[in-house]
Amino acid sequence: MLNVGNSVALAALLAWPLVVFALFRMLTIERALIWTILGGYLLLPQMSEINFPGVTAFDKRTIPNLAAFVGCMLMLGRFPRLLPQSWLASALLLMVMVSPVITVLTNLEPVEFGVRAFGTLEMFDASELEQMALPGLRIYDSASALSAQIFLMLPFFLARAILDNADALREIVAALVIAGLIYALPMLFEVRFSPQLHSWVYGFFQHDFIQAIRWGGYRPFVFMPHGIWVALFAFMCAMAAAIMLRTAEPAQRGRKVLILMLMLLLLLICKTLGPILFALVFVPIVLILNPRHHIRFAAAIALVVLSYPLLRGAGLVPIDRIVGIAAAFDPERAASLAYRIENEERVLEHVADKLLFGWGGWGRFIPHAQETGTSDVVVDGTWIITIGHFGWVGYVATFGLLTLPLLSLWWHARKPHAPAVSLPVSGLALILAVNLLDMLLNDTLIPFTWLMAGAVLGYSETLGRTAEENRLAALQARHASMALSTAPATTPGAARRSLL
Repeated sequence: MLNVGNSVALAALLAWPLVVFALFRMLTIERALIWTILGGYLLLPQMSEINFPGVTAFDKRTIPNLAAFVGCMLMLGRFPRLLPQSWLASALLLMVMVSPVITVLTNLEPVEFGVRAFGTLEMFDASELEQMALPGLRIYDSASALSAQIFLMLPFFLARAILDNADALREIVAALVIAGLIYALPMLFEVRFSPQLHSWVYGFFQHDFIQAIRWGGYRPFVFMPHGIWVALFAFMCAMAAAIMLRTAEPAQRGRKVLILMLMLLLLLICKTLGPILFALVFVPIVLILNPRHHIRFAAAIALVVLSYPLLRGAGLVPIDRIVGIAAAFDPERAASLAYRIENEERVLEHVADKLLFGWGGWGRFIPHAQETGTSDVVVDGTWIITIGHFGWVGYVATFGLLTLPLLSLWWHARKPHAPAVSLPVSGLALILAVNLLDMLLNDTLIPFTWLMAGAVLGYSETLGRTAEENRLAALQARHASMALSTAPATTPGAARRSLL
């Protein structure tokens, strides 16, 4: 039943719905939804899962999502409105749901190894094989793939329906600051004594321990997949702290400055170059520029992320320059980046054989040696994993839904009658944009990413409706004033005669 972990891991997974029930009893629906998703990500065991046939695994991603859905439904007293308003978002959503099923149907055959071709002659040498074949997908797998997509995207649907106003987005920003303060002590502990908390609590270490050693010391893992995820979380917390500092009352700014300094310290002790560089660029942007500039930056990043595979294919991404910049900071990290890029090129060549819907699971999208069935390819970015699994259709659908909120926010915010966008909204849009940018390097698509995307999309839809209502109200007022100014001056008697 439990795939990995001890009895505490099983108890934590089973008890989380009870925690969620308590959250929805004690908090507003907005705060309960945010903390259900964020708390599960911060505290539940990594890799542990409960398996049932025919559906995706129940783990730290799916259990909080399902519990949040039930909690929201009970508090609202009705089924939440899940479908987006725009036809484009609905079309992308349909693609996200359908593409995994088509992927299964186009990958029913196994990928076999051990065959050498000499002209028209094929030889099979079983003595050199490390594995005979990668299994073909089954019709049965389509149900699991569809349930996985639905379960993983529940935060997107719920946030769009419930966290669709400026106050709710400010709650997300505040939750990040509080979460950073909660995680500060465990992170500092693991930097000093090495990542041990996951092993002590859940009975195993969630990754290769050598990955925890960096720059002559340790970097924290806590209950996340890897130190990279912790570093990105610390970046989000630092951005949130900068937003709260910028919007604080004068009497509170001293305390907010200290919180921001603590978050930046937590980011530094993660010893991960990417999020540190992100902070050097984007924290000053939050502190200096106005919300309209934040939205433009976020929309520009969204366009880059959405078109990244095309830009890579056209040679418009300055790979050598990026590696050179990384080498100036850390030659070892630059070598790692160059290795990743080389592997991505090999995967893209392999994916070209199933361009539209990809290769599916079981590692089928990874190139293997035909003679031995071995592979030395390692990929990390969400973008390349998505293309490998679900092809171009899956990539456009997934990243289209993730980038659409940022593009929609920019589109509606620029309208003449749109109300001003507050700093927490524009700042959260920047946090989401940088998370998407990081997904070009790492597989950092987490439930909280979907929550942020849904909240920004819900707010942008509200902003668009408000702008249209303001436009119509202004138009009616202008017409009314024109009618009054052009009406002829008549006596009551004359007016009565004209009606006759």
